[in-house]
Amino acid sequence: MPRRAGLFARHVRELAAERLGRDRDRDRDRDHSPPPSRSRSPRRRTSGQISAASTSAAVDLKKPVDDRIQAEVQGFEGSGSGWEDDRDRRPRSFPYDVKEACWRKAAVIPGRDPSRWRRDAIGNAVFKKLVGCQGCLCYDYDHIIPYSKGGKSTLDNCQVMQATANRAKGSRTEVSESELLERSAYCRLSRRDMDTVELVSYGNISKVRSEGEFMGCRIS
Repeated sequence: MPRRAGLFARHVRELAAERLGRDRDRDRDRDHSPPPSRSRSPRRRTSGQISAASTSAAVDLKKPVDDRIQAEVQGFEGSGSGWEDDRDRRPRSFPYDVKEACWRKAAVIPGRDPSRWRRDAIGNAVFKKLVGCQGCLCYDYDHIIPYSKGGKSTLDNCQVMQATANRAKGSRTEVSESELLERSAYCRLSRRDMDTVELVSYGNISKVRSEGEFMGCRIS
């Protein structure tokens, strides 16, 4: 038994020495061998290559856009309907100062404040605050020569007209005064009614008398 145990121990030592020798040889070969090269996939591109490719594509796409824009600009400059012509087009609505002057040239109603009451071109009473609405005291700033017929938004082509009558006139140029009166909204107001309208709208009543202008809140 002691002999067999000694042989077994020697065999174990030999195996351990042999394994240790193999490990040393492997480590020595690893230290002297060059580092392995990493192969890159031919389909994979770096971020710099991608950026350069995208920039190149952007430049290529930009050229026809610039050419198209330049062609459009040249088309506007060569035609008679460019941006500068749009500035010179006739305004569709009357400017504020023209509207105020148009109101002042309308006929006054005796005894009433002319800044609040006027008569339109065919004699209907209209109230200053009721512009652009539908009703017997409502009015529009009307183009005497309709805008669609070449009329300009100037004072000499402006008149105050009851809204209902103006809708009936439309874009026609040959309309008789009798037809417009017939198509107007009938409205007959007493002085007391007019006082009430003023009091509700302005908070007071303004009248013109021989001794001057009177303003108060008394309905008469």
